[in-house]
Formats: sequence, structure tokens, C-alpha cells
Amino acid sequence: MEPLQAANIRGNWATLLIPINNDESINYLNLEEEIDTLIAMQVDGIYSNGTAGEFYNQTEEEFDAISRLLADKCHAAGMAFQLGASHTSPVMARERVKRAAALQPGAIQVILPDWSAPTMPEVINYLRVLTEIAAPVPLVLYNPPHAKKRLSPEEFFQLKEAGINLVGCKTVGGDAQWYTAMKKWAPGLSLFVPGHHLATGVSLGAHGAYSNVACIHPAAARQWYNLMLTDLPQALQIEKGIQLFMSQYIQPLISTQGYSNQAADKLLAAIGGWAKVGTRLRWPYNGIDESEVTRLRPIAHEMMAEFFALPAEALAKVGRGMLEL
Repeated sequence: MEPLQAANIRGNWATLLIPINNDESINYLNLEEEIDTLIAMQVDGIYSNGTAGEFYNQTEEEFDAISRLLADKCHAAGMAFQLGASHTSPVMARERVKRAAALQPGAIQVILPDWSAPTMPEVINYLRVLTEIAAPVPLVLYNPPHAKKRLSPEEFFQLKEAGINLVGCKTVGGDAQWYTAMKKWAPGLSLFVPGHHLATGVSLGAHGAYSNVACIHPAAARQWYNLMLTDLPQALQIEKGIQLFMSQYIQPLISTQGYSNQAADKLLAAIGGWAKVGTRLRWPYNGIDESEVTRLRPIAHEMMAEFFALPAEALAKVGRGMLEL
């Protein structure tokens, strides 16, 4: 596909979750079905190898297979997609970017070096090399709250001044003052924030989410974003139910029981029931027990009733068995 511009990166993008078999291998058949379902739902876009895609726990052969599978299907369907090429090793990330660029995604997602916090000269040097390797495909920077180096709005401006071909970023967001600063220092970036804060984010200047809410139900997440553009007060009302469910039932699994964000994302997808992903994470990490799906699914439908009830024309293209949750 043509390289994406910042103005084209909008909405609730769906992450590719990796189904893991009991023997720790990847279930590629279920992965193919997952991609087909996302395409049928006409999501705003699909990205691979984020945190929920367990990019940190793949062999290079697996990384290539996942990237090729997504690229082939999205090219054939005309679906916007980005390839995650992150790695905790800068050298391995550089090689992943090189191979990802050959598959012609709309953009390539990367993280900053993460063993030791890089200085800004090191950040610029790192991203300049990745920019050159990826060209003409642009970069999207995944700068999560647990990153060793979290960029300020002014530092995003430094990247632009250094000639880094950065079209978007995924951040934890911030208050109104932070959004004002991002508009000032990084007005040309597609600004993505956490999915369960997206309506509030849009009201302040965000453009979308690489989204945990899309894990719950990608088609409903797309319709929710569309609602933000036409009826923001109603979208904000729906956000209240999403945030209440997240704070009461999902966040405690992370903060008090020690599960990871990716474990929570797989749980959300299992609650949504739209794909055969399961809750298993790859060794040595623990997924959340499947029994939580049975417990939380009716609660989710009650607390987020307006979200699940959103009209989604794309759902008609998916088998009814996927829709009757």
C-alpha cells in the first residue's frame, strides 16, 4: 500500500493478537481467521506486533511469518495496516524494520531502545537510521508509560527538526495542558492514546487509538469512533461505561494480581468473543484463567450495553456465530 500520511491515520485500530497453542507454538490457522474477521469488520486499520501481539517473545522466523501473513491479506483486501518491528535489541529492531519495509505496509511501528534509557542524541541517531532503512515507509513511535525514555512534546519537535520521518505516535496521553503542548510542538503527528480514554482524547485533540477497546469488539470500536465525529456527547457517555468496567474489573487484575497489559487485552478479546485467540500468553508469562471470561462477559455486556449495541454494518459480513456472544 501507499505510505500513510499522518492525516490518514485515524480511528480505532485493531491489534493482531497471537493465538498460542498449549505446546507454545503459534496457531496460524486461528491467526488467519482473526485477520479475515478484522478485514470483514472493516476496521479503521490493523497493526501487528504491539505489546498485545507479544512482539518481545517471537523468533525471527515467527516475526516474518506473522508480518507476511498480515501484509498479504491486507494488500489483497485493500485494508490499511502497519507492521510492528519493535525489539528490545536495537540491532534486532533495525533488521526487523528492514524486512518489514519490504512488505510495503502503510507504516512501521517501533519502540525506543529499552535496556538503558537513551539520551535525546541517541534517540535521534537511532530513529534516523530506522528512517533511512524504512524509506519510503514512515515510522510510528510506540512510547508507552513503562518506556525507559518517555518523550515530552518538545522532544517530539526535536525529532521533526532532525528529519525523522515520524507520522504518528502511541502515548499514554495526558491532561488538557499536555494536549495543548502536543498541538504546539507536534501538530503534524497522528496522536493516538489509550482506547478507553479515546472520546475524551478526541475532544482534546487526539486522532485515534491502537486500542484495547478494539480488543473487546473491533467493529463496535470503529462505530464508537465514528460516533465521536458526529455525536461527541453520546460517545463520551459510552466512554463512561467502558471506563467503569475497566476500572472495576480489568485494572485490578493488573494492579493487584500482577497480570500484564497483554494478558488483559487477550481477556478482553475473549470476553468479546469475536476471534479464537484465547487467554494464553507465551511462556514464561501467565495469561488470565478462562474462567474469568465466563464471569466477566455478562458484566461487560451490562456495563457497556451502549457500546455493544452500536450499529456496525460490517458485522453483517461476519458469520452469525461470531456475533452471538
